[in-house]
Amino acid sequence: MTNWQYDMNRLADWLQSLPVPTGIIAVTDSRARHLIQACEQNNILVPEQIAIVGIDNEEVVRFLTKIPLSSVEQGCLEMGYQAAKLMHESLLQPELLKKRTSLPRIVVPANKVHERQSSEYVSLNDPFVIQAMHFIKRNACKGIKVEQVLDHIGISRSNLDTRFREERGHSIHHEIHQEKLKYACELLCDINIPIQSVADRSGYPSLQYMYSVFKKDLGYTPKEFRVKESCC
Repeated sequence: MTNWQYDMNRLADWLQSLPVPTGIIAVTDSRARHLIQACEQNNILVPEQIAIVGIDNEEVVRFLTKIPLSSVEQGCLEMGYQAAKLMHESLLQPELLKKRTSLPRIVVPANKVHERQSSEYVSLNDPFVIQAMHFIKRNACKGIKVEQVLDHIGISRSNLDTRFREERGHSIHHEIHQEKLKYACELLCDINIPIQSVADRSGYPSLQYMYSVFKKDLGYTPKEFRVKESCC
């Protein structure tokens, strides 16, 4: 008889046997969350070494993982409609159902793949840049500065900045800036999140500061961006 820890140990053994980089599509968001937990416990970088995508796009699971989970949104409404249609036809014409040896197979395509950090793989060669990118993605919206990245990696700013420009084409500061801006844009696509909350959760010191960043980088205010985006 197995237990939870035994299963997680087996999962960890399997993950450590995989070549890197590797991408995994889990059967559900819950299983994807288990993969992320096993990676964290065994110092496997997500998505730099293992990229992970779940299925179902469950709202709760998104907030249970430290790394935002990419997920496939299934066509659940269409599935329900097609199932109800078959049931309705069977009730109207039960004699036809009796003559059928099998029900028709109906394939309902997924609605969308919601891309988040767990699958945001970027091909990099420099191990210091890989570590820095992982740290930035997990902490950019906590208000970190370049100094915190340098402390985490343990090399000089000039050294790491040079490596960043060679691998990414820009500075460490710009990488932090872009990560915060990208996350703010994602949050703005949810009209239920107040814009002040978007600024807070994205690590901006004030709403006014976020407005100036958006205007400078995108040419829109956050409110204009929200209205413009079709996802809203």
